[in-house]
Amino acid sequence: MKQLVSVWFFIGCLLTVYGLLILYAGLRSFSASSGEGETMRQLHLPTWWGIFMTALGMFYVIHFRPRR
Repeated sequence: MKQLVSVWFFIGCLLTVYGLLILYAGLRSFSASSGEGETMRQLHLPTWWGIFMTALGMFYVIHFRPRR
């Protein structure tokens, strides 16, 4: 009997990949920032969003992974 793979597993994979890409871009902009500029830039939002999306994606991947 074949078991179907949950769609949440694939959503978790996408969230993990997108989160890692956003985290990478955020860390690159964090290291390249000059310290001057907009207020929102000082909050490092892409870094925080990347961490959040990666953690949420990993939760979905682990929780809904296909079992044998």
